[in-house]
Amino acid sequence: MKAKVHAMNLDMPGRTALITGGSKGIGLAIAKAFAAAGAHVAMVARDQADLDAALAAVREVAEDRKTVALSADIRSAEGCAMAHTQAVEALGPIDVLVNNAGTSRRAPFADITDAQWQEDLDLKLFAAIRLARAAMLDMRARRWGRIINVLNTGAKAPPGGGAPTAVSRAAGMALTKVLAGEGAPDNVLVNALLVGRIESDQWVKRAAAAGKELQAFYDEMGQIVPMGRVGTAQEFANMALFLASDAGSYVTGTAINVDGGMCPVV
Repeated sequence: MKAKVHAMNLDMPGRTALITGGSKGIGLAIAKAFAAAGAHVAMVARDQADLDAALAAVREVAEDRKTVALSADIRSAEGCAMAHTQAVEALGPIDVLVNNAGTSRRAPFADITDAQWQEDLDLKLFAAIRLARAAMLDMRARRWGRIINVLNTGAKAPPGGGAPTAVSRAAGMALTKVLAGEGAPDNVLVNALLVGRIESDQWVKRAAAAGKELQAFYDEMGQIVPMGRVGTAQEFANMALFLASDAGSYVTGTAINVDGGMCPVV
């Protein structure tokens, strides 16, 4: 069967997207990029005040697209089910799922408790599993779908002291490959985007905790990146938009570094 070849068009007219961790940083940038491209967008996070601010920002570019902000704790099965159900009720079946929720918790291995391991896996791995399971059924039935798992470069090159994040993210990369293999016959494409040094809310908090001016903090971080700077959330969102659109119609099962060349593993 000869496939329909799409020109380089990043528009997403009428598509529906569910984005976890959607109230700040990378998640918010993705939500805005999708809405500007024509998609209806549901953002999921825990803090309602952050969600309200994010919703206002997305609606500035959304024109007549539907946009909703859903407060849910996706560390639990109940929270994942609630987020997916409410998103479908608001937008219809989900075309694009972006599993972006997460933190960057790191500690010496011997200091990490069972509870901390479980919390990290619940947020970064099991939430992605549960939401993908819920969304893929409709995607496969309609023979169109996109799942993007936002991980970090530690998934490919885990550093000492990088647990538990590097471990849960590596599991997310394996999940990406499994889902890609199962979804491909039904045109459900599954990829991972690996974060390097990208401007985000976690760095804002770390700069404040260190008592440093944010731009100076970013400049210092950028010194170890081959490109000499940290990336912007918009640059990351641009790659997510490509994968979510018809332009990325022959890309699946990949884990793409968005890191300015920093990761030693391709």
